[in-house]
Amino acid sequence: MNVDSNRKLLIIKDGKGKKGRVAPLSEKIILLLREYFRLYRPKEWLFEDQNAGEKYHERSLANVLKQAISTAKITKPVSLHWLRHSYATHVLENRTDLHYIREIPGHKSSRTTEIYTHVSTKNLQNIKSPFDDLDI
Repeated sequence: MNVDSNRKLLIIKDGKGKKGRVAPLSEKIILLLREYFRLYRPKEWLFEDQNAGEKYHERSLANVLKQAISTAKITKPVSLHWLRHSYATHVLENRTDLHYIREIPGHKSSRTTEIYTHVSTKNLQNIKSPFDDLDI
């Protein structure tokens, strides 16, 4: 994984399914990553395990998420995959084109990404019906 802060991109080389992909990074996340780097000075990986030079393991990420959920007193089931799905749903709700969203999780088919349209009902409530213009 590489961070391209100039272009505000996260370049993932071997993500889920061993697929490479590119994801947008917000300016706030870039600032947090810079602060993290300044404090921890990782040697080989941006996020290293307790042993310097070893990458952070997915099980460790799941444990960090579990602790955060407990601290925040969240009672709904949450997983790393759920966060990935949730991110894509929020991006969709912010009116990002489905074809761009497909690239972030690395879906081969837009049909897979269309699952998020069933989950997202927020924008449905704001759709103006042509019937609203009828003179009755």
